[in-house]
This record gives sequence, C-alpha cells and structure tokens, in this order.
Amino acid sequence: MKRIDDRLLPVLLLCAQAVVWPGAALVRGDVPSTSALLVAALVAGPVTALLTLRRTRPVTTLVVTAAACALGAGPLPAGAMAVLGTAGVALALFTVATERDTFTSVLSVMALALWQLLYGLTLHGISERDGLDLVLTALLYATVCGAGLLVRRARRTRRTSERLLRRAESERHRLPAVERRRMERELHDVSAHHLTAVVVTAGAALGLRERRPELSQEALRFAVDTGHEVTRALGAVRAPAPSGEDLPSPEERLLDLVAGFRRLGQRVDAEIDPLPDGAVADAAYGIVREALTNVVRYAPGAPTRVLCRYGDDRTDVVVTSGAPLPGTPAHGAGLGGGRGQGFLRSRAREAGGTLTTGPTREGGWEVRAALPGRTTALTERPGTRGYRLAQVTAAAGLVLQPLLPTLVVRAESLPTGSHVSAGVLFALLAAAQAVTLLWLRRAPLTAHGVLLALAALWPVAMAAGGYTGPVVLPPALSMLATCAALAADASGYRPRPLLPATAAVVHAATLTAAVLDRGTTAPGWAVAVSATAAASLAAGAAHGCGLLRGRRERAARDSRDARLTAWTEEAVRDAWAERRRIAGGLETTVLARTADMVTEAEAGRLDATAERAREALAAMRALLDTVREGEAERALRPQPTLQALDLLARQCRATGREVGIRLTDRVPRHLPTAVDLAAYHAAETLLATGGDDRPALLELDMTEGTLTITATGVAPAAHPAVRERLAPRLAALDGTLTTGPADTVRLRLPLTTGGGEERER
Repeated sequence: MKRIDDRLLPVLLLCAQAVVWPGAALVRGDVPSTSALLVAALVAGPVTALLTLRRTRPVTTLVVTAAACALGAGPLPAGAMAVLGTAGVALALFTVATERDTFTSVLSVMALALWQLLYGLTLHGISERDGLDLVLTALLYATVCGAGLLVRRARRTRRTSERLLRRAESERHRLPAVERRRMERELHDVSAHHLTAVVVTAGAALGLRERRPELSQEALRFAVDTGHEVTRALGAVRAPAPSGEDLPSPEERLLDLVAGFRRLGQRVDAEIDPLPDGAVADAAYGIVREALTNVVRYAPGAPTRVLCRYGDDRTDVVVTSGAPLPGTPAHGAGLGGGRGQGFLRSRAREAGGTLTTGPTREGGWEVRAALPGRTTALTERPGTRGYRLAQVTAAAGLVLQPLLPTLVVRAESLPTGSHVSAGVLFALLAAAQAVTLLWLRRAPLTAHGVLLALAALWPVAMAAGGYTGPVVLPPALSMLATCAALAADASGYRPRPLLPATAAVVHAATLTAAVLDRGTTAPGWAVAVSATAAASLAAGAAHGCGLLRGRRERAARDSRDARLTAWTEEAVRDAWAERRRIAGGLETTVLARTADMVTEAEAGRLDATAERAREALAAMRALLDTVREGEAERALRPQPTLQALDLLARQCRATGREVGIRLTDRVPRHLPTAVDLAAYHAAETLLATGGDDRPALLELDMTEGTLTITATGVAPAAHPAVRERLAPRLAALDGTLTTGPADTVRLRLPLTTGGGEERER
C-alpha cells in the first residue's frame, strides 16, 4: 500500500500539471511549440520519477525538484511549472519533515524560502505583485513543514505507545519469572550461609566433644540464634524488601559479615572501601557472602582475604582463600546444590560487571568480580556536530550560489527609488508572527497578545506600501497565525474560552479598517457585521478543531494509561501469586525443619540439631528444584499473539483436553497491537479457566470493525472467574463480555477505541 501511495501522488500531480499547461492552452487554441513541450517533458519526467522515491532520499528530492522546476520555468510560458513547482516542492518538503529530524526540516524551509526570495530578486525585483507571491510561498512552505512535523510527532507518539504496550505485556509474563529467580537466589543465600554455618559448627563441636566440651554449649547457642535468624531472613524473603532506612550502610554490612565468619573460626582479613547503596553494593555483599561460605564448606580454617576497592572506573571485589589445612575435616562438603557459581555470575551480570573464579598458585581459590565504579563514560554520537555543520554549509551554498544564469531567463529592469513595497512589509510581519508562534508554549498569553498586535499592523502595511491587490487577502493571511495559536491553546488541558472572542473582535476591526480605507459603496455597519461574522467563524473553527484534537489526544493517552495500569496490576498480581506459592513451600518444609532444629538445640541435643539442620538444607534444595522446574515449564509458553493460538491449543491437547480453534477469512492477519494481545490473553484465560475437561472450541470472526471471540465448552461455574480476570482488559479496549447460553462465552473487541488508535497496515 505504501508503494502505491508513493507512485500515485506524483502521477496525479503530473496529470494536474498537464491539465493546467499545455491542456488549458490547447483548449484556448494556443498550440505550444515543440521546443516548449520538449523542455516541459524533460523537467516533468525526472521530477515525477524522483518524487516516487522521495521517502528514501527526501532532501535530495527536494533540492532537485526545486531546481528543476525553477530551471524549466525560465523558457516556458507562465503556468507551465505551476503545479510541479508548488505542489511538487511542497510534497517533497512534507516528506522531509516526516522522515527527517526537526533541524533538517527547519533548515530546508529556511533555505528554500531564501532561495525563492533571491530567485525572485534576480528575475524582477521585489516590487512585482508587491512581493505578495513570495510571502504566500513562504507561508505555504512553513505550513507544509509544520504539518509534516505534526505527522512525524503523531507517528512517534503512536510507536512509543505501542512499544510501551508491548513492554507492559512482556513484563506481565516476565515479572513472575524475575520474582521467582530473585526468591530462588535469596533462598540459596539463606541456606548456604546460615544453615551451612550450623552444620559446620555442630560438626566441629561433635568432633571435639571429648577434649573441649564447652564447644557443644557454644554450638547449641549458635544453632538457636541462627535458627531465629533463618526464620527472620525467610520472613524477609516472603515479604517485600525493607527500605534503605532499615538497613545499615554497605560497608557495615560487609564488616558484620566478615565478623560473623571470624566467629566461626575463619581467619579473614578485610580491606573494604565505603560503598554507596545500590546494585553494586548488593552485588558485592552477595559475592563476598557466597565466597566465604564456600571457604567454610571446603577449606575451613584456611586464611582468607577480602578486598573491596571502590574506584572511579570500576569496583573490584576479590575473595582469596588459602589451601585447605591438612587434617581439618570439611563438615560442610557435599551440602551445596551446585547453584553457587551461577548465582555469583548472575549477581555480577545484573550489576553490570563480570566475575571470574579459579584456583590460585598456592592451592587456594579466588573469586574476582569487576563491577561499575563511580562514573560511567558517556559516549557521544560521532560526527553529529560535523554533520550539522555540513548541512548548514550545503544549505548556505545552495542559497548563495548564482541561482540561474540571467541569460536563460527573461531579463527585466529593476525598480529604482527608496519606496518600500508592501511585499517587504508583509514578509516582515509574517516573519514576526512565525517567531511569536515559537514562543507560544513558553509564554502563551504574551504570544497571543503579540499576535493580535501584529494583526492590527497589516492594514497599516497595506497603506504604507501602496498595496493594490485583493483587500481581503492580507487580513486573511494575518488570521492564519492567530488560528494556529487558537487551535494550539484549545488542544491543551486548560483552554481559554475568551481568546477566540478577543481574536475575532481584533481581526474584525482589522478587516473593517482595511476595507473602509480602500473605499467601498457598502455601508460601514454592513462591512463591520460581515467582517465580524467572518472573523468569528474562523476563530470558532480553529478553537473547535483544537478542542477536538485535544480531546482525541487525551482519550488516546487515557486509554493507553488504562491498559498499562491493567497490565501492570496483573503482572504484580502474578508476581505476588508466585511469591505466595514459594512462601507456601517454605512454611511446610524449610521453616518447619528450622523450628525443629531450634527445639533440638534448646533441648541440648547436638546430634539431633545437626541432623535437623541437614534436613532443612535438603528441604531448601528440593524447594529450589521445584522453583526451577516451574520456570522451565513457563518458558514453553507461546508468544502472546493470535498467530500462536495453534501452539496454545496443542499445549492444551497435550493435557488430554480436546480444543479447537476456528478463524474465519474475515479476521485479518495483522491486528492492532492492543487488540492482538488482548485477544490472545482472552483465549488463554478461557482455556485455562474453563472448569472441567469438557471439549472446548474457540471461534474468531470479524464484523463491522469488531473482533468477536466465541468460546464453547466453558463451564458455567467458571463464568464469574473469567469475567473477573478479563474485566481490566475489556474496559481498556471498550470491549464487552456476555455469557450464555449454557457453556458459551462471547467477547467483542473493537479494532479502534475511543483513544483513536489506528489500525496497523
């Protein structure tokens, strides 16, 4: 479709040019010469062909089109290049504004307007037709460029909204997995650190029971304290993370961690720099804790050094342990689940760093992480300033070069004298209005006042410049800037209703003064009434268009926000459901065995305490395996689009339920993003909340711009649950849901919502 549009518009312009000239001349009986027809064909053919490629090379198309039409207009009669020279150049300029950045678009308008002005001065000076044609041309270019910039902004806004919706839908599926991995890592940290410490301490006390009986009491007290700490830590895993005010500084946390391992009999030397709160500090703490826990497991008593250096470019975290001491039993060996190294690397990767592990020359082990430091180098796009300078240089060269040899075009004598034409005054007033519009967003009331003051100067310019053209044209041109300002004001959140009436009064007075100054046979009151009606109609139309545009933009924004809110709430609910599922496993496994460990320790039974600690570790590993299996199952979910309905049906059939999918030919292959995602989610919900194992059938049809999903085989008892889960999405899309008869559920999703979202091509 896009390619057909690219070819159609230039061809239509070529046909219109042929009707204007030579068609009109042939109708009058004036047959153009062969040379004129040849020149016209040599200009119109390449220009039309180039306009079909305007989206790929918009700036080149604009330059070549303007130059070719100007070159052909010299030896040809008047009107021979009128359509291609105005509409063709405007089309190329519109494409520049929609396909390139704002700087390039504004530079193109300024260069084109200056080029047109110098071209007119070269041919016949500024006085021909009072220079009004140059003002009209400049206004045409500015209007076309502004329209293109608005179209580009609308496209960018629509693409941004679609990206936000896709990201929200992706987050809806990703957030439970992120929550699952976070809890999995925290569960591993609790089991690796606290419970392993109990097993190691109890094992050492049991081995030295005969020689140092006091160690048994210390080990029992340590088991009780650690059991309470495990219960508190697992409670923190089940609940939201505490605020930063409840936690000590990162340096204090690391020093407390090192002190805890020293109490276990480890010889640990530490050099720790102060770290700011954030991802780097959390990653450093997790890496040091896991590394020291592995030392306690596999090399108890080995000298260990912890180094944490916080620099400008990077943060180095290094934990180096010596070789295992001969004759020292490793009571914690075999307690690990094989996940520690993966968690270490994931912590470093999430913080934006890297991690390496390996043996040392002395037979020990080293964990080294390189994390981000204080500053992050900012990269600047190479060549941006040079590219802008090259653009300005090229535009200046194009404007200032000899536009056309004077021998090729018709030579006319330049006017003499010090009289300033009305065209110069009109150009200055139009430029002042354009500059005022640029300040409309920053100082709206001041800008409106300046525009109305400038509008009152147009009749003065007509009289001072001796304007003899149509008397209504200059006031109408001054009204254009005011109408643009009124439309922009009305599209905002707080439109000012008095502005249209004020603008209508000022412009009516301006038009009345211009007509009466020129002289007319109509009564003064009739001129005033007609001018007031015309100005009121123009101001009211501009204000109404602005209100309509603002209402549509706000509706689209509200609709997008509603969908984002609904999907975010759903993602949070899914994440909390995942948290509750894992928390339930904690209640029945790890926490129960930890409580038994504390009970045995308080009763003074050291052997049973060590055994309960090992059971708690085993329960923790089993729970982690269950979490990992759940993640693997969810990874097989199809992508949330209607194209994946067949895969969803196959997965349902694999569970033993008969599921059928029927799509009529009226359902397009590509739907709007929001409708596509909502339709897939509805199908997924209907199949998942169907109730029993009765056969299910989903039928999708399209009638009058509405996608209809009819599901049969949904148990009536499940209808309330289906309505509750789908209500947020249906409300965001203005959709409806009806149930019955029997086991039937019917959903209707309009392709366009109140927000004005366009259907994708």
